[in-house]
Amino acid sequence: MELSCARLAALLVVPLVTTACIGAELDSDPEAPLEEAEGALESDNGYLINALSLNALSLNALSLNALSLNALRPTSLSSNTLSAITDPGTNGTLARELLRYVVSCSLRADQTFAFSWTDSSGVAHPELYRGDLGYAHWWATTPLGKDNAYVQGQISACIAARVNWYGVSVRISLRNNEMPATPSERAAFTVREGAFWGNLFAPSPYLRSCYSPGGVTRARQLQRDCAAGHVSVDPVSGVTTVQQCGPMQIVGSCDTICNQTDSLNGYYRGCLQNPSASPWVRTDIVITSFLPPGP
Repeated sequence: MELSCARLAALLVVPLVTTACIGAELDSDPEAPLEEAEGALESDNGYLINALSLNALSLNALSLNALSLNALRPTSLSSNTLSAITDPGTNGTLARELLRYVVSCSLRADQTFAFSWTDSSGVAHPELYRGDLGYAHWWATTPLGKDNAYVQGQISACIAARVNWYGVSVRISLRNNEMPATPSERAAFTVREGAFWGNLFAPSPYLRSCYSPGGVTRARQLQRDCAAGHVSVDPVSGVTTVQQCGPMQIVGSCDTICNQTDSLNGYYRGCLQNPSASPWVRTDIVITSFLPPGP
């Protein structure tokens, strides 16, 4: 599945933001409710564009923990969630960005989430967000639930892997045991960037990442800094530092944090849940990102 534009921005008790070309797709009937086509479209992951920058998740205007308690459709949302995504101010912009990516990671390509909001000048803005990966396609009609840690982790890893320090769109390939790659995808995306995991639906949301040593240079060429860290040079002292990617904790090299890689698709089979807390506890709810090679 190839996406012409990624969608996802965040706002939670952790930060991320989306810009670039995400979320500009509107249906001919923008007022239509969340729809599900009769025939499900089978998609094989594919090439994802990301443009989630670092500001939205820090906002806390849209609680994913609360969102999980209802079906992912406009008529089922709580009054607080509806208020967040229809807010005409900056908080509303970030809430809508996060929702775009939640829908993209959770629903299938034949499912949509449509609503409208009104700006301070009284102009109505229809929104239509399409699903992509379908990690929780049934969320369209049934609450995700606060105890579904496995699916929450898959959606959270999908969101984390699509964060971008600069808010620019980059084509990426995401892979794990539920999302293998096609032969053409493996041929087009040969640089393993790193791995992402966490739970944005938890009472205390968290995201973690690690970098694949061989992919650091290419990732920074493409302005993808959330696995390897953002390089910053002090203009006065000239000292170079590597910064964390917003609230995402970069825990080091995947070669030491994660298990062996899948022999065919190259993804990490699992990583330490929290290396600073335990050298033994691992999670297999991990997504590995791949980038196209350089010229």
